[in-house]
Amino acid sequence: MSGMLYRLSVVHRKLDEEIRREARRRNPDGFRLLRLKKLKLAVKDRLAGHWKRAATAGR
Repeated sequence: MSGMLYRLSVVHRKLDEEIRREARRRNPDGFRLLRLKKLKLAVKDRLAGHWKRAATAGR
């Protein structure tokens, strides 16, 4: 796994943990949850793009 893929996967996992932590709060901040989810989705999209390029480069 390349360094970029590793770093993106670490960021994705940390965002997931932060989303869970915020959702468990007594009064979760809806705006913060939305922002975290959008960031997580953006990281997921970048990960998918890197995997796709890596798969086509290996052919």
